[in-house]
Order: sequence, then structure tokens, then C-alpha cells
Amino acid sequence: MKKILFLILSGLTFSVSHSQEVSDAVRYAQDNLTGTARFRAMSGAFGAVGGDLSSLSVNPAGSAVFSNNQMAVTFSNQNNKNNSNYFGTQTSDKDNSFILNQAGGVFVFHDRNPKNGWNKIAIGASYENTNNFNNNIFSAGTNPTNSVDQYFLTYANGISLGDIRNIPYIDQFYDEQQAHFGYEGYVINPLANNDNNTQYTSNVPAGGNYYHENEVYTRGYNSKLSFNIATSYKDRIFLGANLNVHITDYTRSSSFYEDNNNPLQSTATISNLRFNNNLYTYGNGFSFQLGAIAKVTEAFRLGLAYESNTWYELYDETYQSLHTTRQANGGPELYEDVDPNVVNVYESYTLQTPGKFTFSGAYVFGKSGLISVDYSIKDYGNTKFKPTNDTGFRGVNNDISNQLTNNGELRIGAEYKIKRLSLRGGYRFEESPYKNGTTIGDLNSYSGGLGYSFGGTKLDLAYSYAERKTNQGFFATGFTDGANITSKLNNVSLTLLFEL
Repeated sequence: MKKILFLILSGLTFSVSHSQEVSDAVRYAQDNLTGTARFRAMSGAFGAVGGDLSSLSVNPAGSAVFSNNQMAVTFSNQNNKNNSNYFGTQTSDKDNSFILNQAGGVFVFHDRNPKNGWNKIAIGASYENTNNFNNNIFSAGTNPTNSVDQYFLTYANGISLGDIRNIPYIDQFYDEQQAHFGYEGYVINPLANNDNNTQYTSNVPAGGNYYHENEVYTRGYNSKLSFNIATSYKDRIFLGANLNVHITDYTRSSSFYEDNNNPLQSTATISNLRFNNNLYTYGNGFSFQLGAIAKVTEAFRLGLAYESNTWYELYDETYQSLHTTRQANGGPELYEDVDPNVVNVYESYTLQTPGKFTFSGAYVFGKSGLISVDYSIKDYGNTKFKPTNDTGFRGVNNDISNQLTNNGELRIGAEYKIKRLSLRGGYRFEESPYKNGTTIGDLNSYSGGLGYSFGGTKLDLAYSYAERKTNQGFFATGFTDGANITSKLNNVSLTLLFEL
């Protein structure tokens, strides 16, 4: 990608050049199950049901099912626990967060003219936290063969030594900066000490059994503000549309530590190192949705919805530092702190995440309950960084096409009413977006809840549990070993709803 002019602010220098990864694309293409407590308790299976504020996020025609005005607010407590297995060593970490999960309202306008079949218009607006990024992961263990030196070697090989040591860090491209850290931290050495050298060797002693620790702390959110309009024809056909504004704010802080006890040599070799990486991504996006619901009979309903691609304009900022310890046989320990004190600010770029089709069916048992099924299809392979003709994006877009695939999501929900009390349950299964099925595995989720109507006010409570396995590698280039992570997500949501 092209560089832009740098700024100097508060003593920190800002420059540009970055390398996006497949995992970055998947992060913003995926949505977690969020919304009202009723919606979550039934695992989001509302595509043919409607009549719930969060049902609009699945099928915008759902607002025309409302018979009166409604407003609601939802709070959630989310607990993440991540169990890590890195070459047989078990570790775990967890995070707990409390968030405003959903808020919104729908206003219904009736046409009482019996000659007019289009007898209702609904207008709504809602806010949803579609993905809560708050999470902690800690992995530790002994890698029998591979060192993180491969990360720096992969970036450095092919780059002239003159570009690494003579060009100021601020003026270097991303790959040159990674090579800079390896060279200045003595993790790698040039094969020839001249500016034309383009080949490097490791300064980490061979022999394996490298002890590793990897800490990853993420914070932030992906949220969506939706504006909805829907109508109904004789309360048999419901049509709707959404215009969505997406906002993302994501911070990732990671610290990788390596230590080895291999025999010292006559020249100083790396005994341990710590490589710190910080990423801050922010921006906004736009998408739209279209949907329809048909009452085939009074009890049986079908739904169809389309969600467009989301077009994000994103900005990235990164900060890196490296600290190494090296020692020769019989010599003192030597310490290197490579900290350019530079925040890299990258050009804005566009990320296009894939669209989604949702097919739904529901059977309503009068006023006593319902059962509903949704099935959604999303092709993650259509995710793209743009402009696609930018040389900086060609490689990652090819990786996306080669690594990602079609994704299916099944949601099943049921509700049973006992006078003012409602009992709810649901199940959700989402396939891996990766062809290998292991980088991010399949998701299984179970949910349940209850609601009570006080007349014009309703109170709903939901609990959901989701589990997913991942192995994304500590780094995407060179050193790609990673831990097997089993993530368990527990969520409790409470909704207060008012009928106006």
C-alpha cells in the first residue's frame, strides 16, 4: 500500500504501511448472537416470527408483525473462559464484561380503511452490540522444534541490509520494520555484513525445546445502528427493509515470550526475548437488508431475508517493541531494548464482508406458543480488502479465497406460554468459516429463558452458552505454531420492554 505523510504529535511519530491478515477479515465478518433476552433465549430463530425488536436484525419484515408500539432496552453480562493446550501444557484465562446489549423501538401506524389491503406501516430504530471483543487468552508450553526466529527471518530474507539499518524506522514498510526488530535485537544476523546482503541466519541456538508464553488481551466492540421500515398486506404478507450503520472499535495487545536453555556458544546467542504488539482498529461501515414473511396459514409462516455486503472504512494503528537477552559462553548477559517509540498510523482502507441469505419457517400454536427454524448461508470467501488492485491487498485476498468457505448457520427456537409466563429455549449451530475447519471450528450454542408480562410492561431473562475451538497461530507469518483454544462463552441478558 502507498505511504502517506507522517505527523509528529506528543513526541510520537506516525507513519504508514501495514500487512492485513485473514483473521482481521474474519473478525469483522462474524457476528455474535446478541439482542433482546427473548431473542437470545430462542437462539435468534426469528426469521419467520417477527414481533421482537431483535428479529429485525434477521428479517426486517418482522416489525410489521407488531400490533402496537414497543420500546426495549437490554443489558448483558458476558463471561469468556479460554482453555489453552500448547504442546501438552494446559492453561486458562477468562474475562467478564457488562454491556448495554440492545436498545430500540418500533412505532406502528394502522390504516383502518377496509378497502386498503396495505393496512399497516411500521417504522423502527435499534442499536445492537453485534460483537463484544472483550477477551483474555494465555497460552504457555514448550515447543520441541520451532522458535519465533522464523518470524523475523521470513520477513528479512530478500530485503537488503542497507534498507534495514540505514532507512529510519518511520520510513520503512511493514516487512522492513519486522526485519528491523530482528536485526536490531540480534535475533537474526546477516550472512554478509554489507548493504547488498539479502540473506540472514538465526541467532537463536538450535536444539529445540523453546519455552513459550503468549498473552492476548482484546477489548472493544462491533455495533450496528439500524433504521427500519416495513408494511403488511392484509396481515398475510409482510415486507421490510433496513439501512444499517456499523461502528467498530477494536484493541488487541499481545506479548510473546521465548526462553531456551540450549548450550551457550563462543558468540553471543539469544537466551530469551519478549515481542510486544499492539493493534488499534476503528472505523464504520454500511449495509442494507431486505426481507419478507408470509402467513401461509394462520399457524404456518415462511420467511426470506437478504443482508447485503457490509462496506467498512477502517483505520489501523500499531505499536511494537522487542526486548532480548543474549549471552556467550563465559560472557555477561547482554540486553537489547528495541523500542522505536513510533505509532504507525495506516491509510484508511475498505473491507467488504460477505452478504447473507436467511431462510425461515415457523409454526404458531395460537396464543400458547411457537417453534421456529432459521438457516443462514454466508460465503466468507467473498470477503475482500479494497482496492483489490492494490499490491498490498492481493496476497491477503488470495489467502482469503483459498482459506475461507461457505458457512451455514442453523438456529432453532421454541416458546411456550402459561398465562403471563413464557418459557423459552433454543439451539444454534454455526459452521467454521475456514475450509480446514480448525483455524476457527464449528460453534455449538444452547439457550433458555423466561419472560413475564405485567400488561404494558414485560421483563425477559435469558441465559446462553456457546463453545468453539480455535487454533489461529501466534503469528501469521514464519512462526505459525499456536495453541488449541477451547472458548466457552456464558451470557445472561435482561430486557425491560414497554408497550406504548
